[in-house]
Parts: sequence; C-alpha cells; structure tokens
Amino acid sequence: QVQLVESGGGLVQAGGSLRLSCIASGSISSINAMGWYRQAPGKQRELVADITSDSSTNYADSVKGRFTISRDNAKNTVYLQMNILKPEDTAVYYCNVVARSSRYLPPRNYWGLGTQVSVSS
Repeated sequence: QVQLVESGGGLVQAGGSLRLSCIASGSISSINAMGWYRQAPGKQRELVADITSDSSTNYADSVKGRFTISRDNAKNTVYLQMNILKPEDTAVYYCNVVARSSRYLPPRNYWGLGTQVSVSS
C-alpha cells in the first residue's frame, strides 16, 4: 500500500502564497504521475495540476501562471507552489499519485486525505 500525507495548507489573504507538499510512503515500486486536485464546497473535485515521471506538467486554466507543480523523485514528494492566491482558490486540496506497489502489479490511484486552503478577500 501507498500512503500520502499532505501539508502546507492554511489561511492566507488574497494575493498571498502557500506551498503544499505531499510525501508518498509505504510499499512503492515506482511512481508515475503525481498531481493535485481540489474540491470547493458544493462543487466537484477538479484537477489543479499534474506532473509525469519525466516532469511534463499540466495545469487547469484557472491556475496557469500562478501555480507551479514540481516533484522530487528521490523523496517521493510532489509540491504545489501557489502564488497570487484568490478567494476562488479556497478548497480542500488533495494529493493524487499513480504508483505501483510492486513491479508485478498494475499502477493504482492513491489519494491523500486533503489539506484546507482558505483565501480571504
């Protein structure tokens, strides 16, 4: 099994910055894509950004130019640097990892428990 632990959420004023981190641990053979999703109250969970094993990135239009995703493969960690935060960025942010717990098993999706990001106007 793979466990994900997120950190770095909090309350910030509009225009401020936060950096989220997500560490993957447990039985890990390999990690493919890593990413961040968010879910605001009353809304569906949506992709914020993801990054492949060769560091190709993809961003939601709403965060392009403000957020940066990166990963440290040696530490099994993915980061999300969030700048120029807006009240509409308020949500629970979830880490997502596609990983193999064994080279004999297919890759699976794993989710963290989420970290709250609140942006005040």
